[in-house]
Amino acid sequence: MPDNGRDLTRLRTALTVFFALDGFVFAGWVVRIPAIKQQTGASATTLGLALLCVSAGAVITMMLTGRLCRRYGSHQVTVVCAVLLSLSVALPPLTHSAAALGAVLLIFGAAYGSINVAFNSAAVDLVTALRRPIMPSFHAAFSLGGMLGAGLGGLVAGVLSPTRHLLGLTVVGLLVTAVVGRTLLRQQPPLPPDRERTARGAPRRLDRRTRALVTVFGLIALCTAYGEGALADWGALHLEEDLHASPGVAAIGYSCFALAMTVGRLTGTTLLERLGRTRTVVAGGTTAAAGMLLGALAPALWAALLGFAVAGLGLANLFPVAVERAGALAGPTGVATASTLGYGGMLLGPPAIGFMADWFSLPTALTSVAVLAAVAAAIGLATGRATAGTKASPP
Repeated sequence: MPDNGRDLTRLRTALTVFFALDGFVFAGWVVRIPAIKQQTGASATTLGLALLCVSAGAVITMMLTGRLCRRYGSHQVTVVCAVLLSLSVALPPLTHSAAALGAVLLIFGAAYGSINVAFNSAAVDLVTALRRPIMPSFHAAFSLGGMLGAGLGGLVAGVLSPTRHLLGLTVVGLLVTAVVGRTLLRQQPPLPPDRERTARGAPRRLDRRTRALVTVFGLIALCTAYGEGALADWGALHLEEDLHASPGVAAIGYSCFALAMTVGRLTGTTLLERLGRTRTVVAGGTTAAAGMLLGALAPALWAALLGFAVAGLGLANLFPVAVERAGALAGPTGVATASTLGYGGMLLGPPAIGFMADWFSLPTALTSVAVLAAVAAAIGLATGRATAGTKASPP
């Protein structure tokens, strides 16, 4: 068990690399979706159903991963899932039908969801041991890895086939896992004295109040992920159809959101140290609600882009805080519960926006992101006092 600053620093570095690798691999896959669509001959509808298998695979396996982390350790499960993620990303270019694509994306989604639970569980243990709110820095690494993966994917799209590109991601993932995974396999997750287990791997018994709090934090994650999914799928369309932006300019909308979210996460530790978790969630949810109202309803393109950026800043730290609090209260089970609800929100967001856009209009539908951000702020305010007396709360 690591018991000094150097070991904890190595552990933090290793986990940061795995978060970045996850974002890098996932973004590399995303930029090749158009080429895979053409290869499989999928229609827009069948492609959409196939892509849902990523989220479905993640949601199905998350709770199981929480149990595996309790039994075998979050470090070991992280390394195994990193190998599976790296191998599975090479499968989509090998398919030639929408049905086959959906099947392999179910495997890819299972690996993606599992590694998210595993390394978030490991990160929660490290946050508790360091007694510093560094969780946003790990999620910032995921965002930076995603930006790097998307940028690199765009550069090689005209040079490499999807098969060679995604196979390259497999090689990179396996090499990184082989080098960095040693640190996780050699060290047990750090636990401060007041959280030592009576038996290795024995789960804590959770009372009804703790389970309820974990679910509440999962709802905060859901509200955040709903906004991310909605903006990723509908933001550019809103700018292009409602504000008459060119396709190139419309694509900048999500970039503004993602870049602002990355900046918000890079500064998240400082923000949490100054404001605390409750005020950070309340301020973030309120900021995101205001930004999304501007982004959805502004009549000018520049104002909408500004609104997207403000929404990204506001949402940046809500998911990391929610997952960290759930994990501090209930270990890997808490992380799995919050993550499952979060990915459920990401799964729910895009189709919900589509239905509301048909019933009303797309700008009106996008205001639902603001509503849920405000709900997250309200939940954070309501639960702040409730969690203040729990054992898992920081001093």
